[in-house]
This record gives sequence, structure tokens and C-alpha cells, in this order.
Amino acid sequence: MRIDAHFHLWDLDRHEHAWTRESPVLHRSYRPADLRPALAAAGVGRAVLVQTVPEPWETPELLALAEQEEFIGAVVGWSDLTDPELPDALDRLRALPGGHLLAGLRHNVQDEPGTAWFTRPEVRHGLRALGAAGLTYDLLVRPDQLTAAVALVRGLPEVRFVLDHAGNPVVGAHPDPEWTAAMTALGQLSNVAVKFSGLLTRTGGTDPVTALAPYAATLLGTFGPRRVLFGSDWPVCRLAAEYGEVLAVTETLLAPLAPADRAAVLGTNAADWYAVRT
Repeated sequence: MRIDAHFHLWDLDRHEHAWTRESPVLHRSYRPADLRPALAAAGVGRAVLVQTVPEPWETPELLALAEQEEFIGAVVGWSDLTDPELPDALDRLRALPGGHLLAGLRHNVQDEPGTAWFTRPEVRHGLRALGAAGLTYDLLVRPDQLTAAVALVRGLPEVRFVLDHAGNPVVGAHPDPEWTAAMTALGQLSNVAVKFSGLLTRTGGTDPVTALAPYAATLLGTFGPRRVLFGSDWPVCRLAAEYGEVLAVTETLLAPLAPADRAAVLGTNAADWYAVRT
């Protein structure tokens, strides 16, 4: 089964998402019915729904959607990692409709100033509680935060991490050496995987296959094909391309791989890291 490891939904009739206001493409509601035809056309059977805002109301609503929509195979939500009662908060989320589909948490670390967030004792305590609960943590970071992210992952071997959007590199003619060094360091740590997601929007209108080929090669070479996960980043990807093109570019970049390795990137890996329902 093909699995999309990263997509979003939001309903502006229920809650305003201020971060979408500057984009006419994004400042509208995106509901399950908007994605179903694209998934069917692409042969994608399951998808991992990921949080967008650090608000306590969002995760229960995402879980409720997952309970109703069979194609939502898992949910990466949000809860305050610094809350000393995080284990209880996780139990409450898991008791909600769809709670059995909670696979992990994410915080928008890319919006945090500097790198102090990574060393906060309460954050690390929360991450340990997350790991003890058998859940993953999605890392959403800026390129200047990657070195701190490496130290965090290395210091918490009992926690499973997934790096979103390959660490948000600045896509140029050649990968930045610091980004490559961070991917090499993370690739040596078995408790982290990486999403090949959210990169078409960074290609600046150039041919995406040509632009992203060295980045895909770096990720596959450092993490190996069994720790790279395809993610569409829909609907944010629509700033640059529709769903089918995102998948087509990914398939082209994966073409040199053995069939089993391609299948892993396009589905098996997400199933393993997020316990996606079958």
C-alpha cells in the first residue's frame, strides 16, 4: 500500500488559521473530500494527518476526522511538551474518538527563536514521556537549528524522531555543506527517519527533478531507503504543484532504487514509523 506520510487539513469555518492569510491558495478550507480524488488517482491508500497550529483544540478534531475517514491512517498531533502532566494529556487524547490513531506529536520549533528550545529540561522530559508512551516526535526545524536537532536526537536514543521536510534546506544548485553534514550525522542515528516532503515549494520554479535530485541522493545515501518517507505536504504543496505532480517527481527521483526500496519509501516506512492502520 502506498502511504503519504505528511498532509494537512483545516476548516476555516470552524477556526481561523492566521498563517494562511497571506496566500490565496491556502486561505480556504481543506477538508477530506478535497483530497480523496487525488489519493485515488495516485493509488495512495493511507495518509498521515499532521497538525498545523499549537492549539489544544486541533488534535481532538484531527483524531475525530481520522475516526471517520478510512484513508487517514495515523495522526501526528500537538500537545504541550513542557506540561508536567503530559502522560495524562496523552491518555486523554487516546481516549477520544480516533485516539487509537494518535501516532505522535509535533511542535513548530521553526517558529522558536534560536536553539534554546532544544536544551530546555522540560522539553526533554516531555520527549522522554512521549517515547515512553510509544509515540514518535516530528521535528519541524529551520536549517540554522539542525545542529541542535542532531544533538537532541543523539541525546534521546529512547525517542523515535521523524525529521519533517528534510530539515527545510535552501534548495540551490548544490546542497549546503552544513545541511549535508547534518543529514550525515542524523543518518548515523537509528532513532530518526526523514521525510522527503515539502521540497517542491522550495525549488523556485526550476525543474523540480533536476533541482531536487542531489537532495534525494543525499537523503537516500545518508539515511538509506528504509528510513526515508514520502510525504506530499498537501495542500501546502499546491503553492508549487498539485498532488499528482508531487508524487510523479518523487517517483522519478526514486526510479534508480530496487522495487522493494521504492515501495519502502512510498509506504512501508511510514507504516513502520507511524503504526499506520491497515
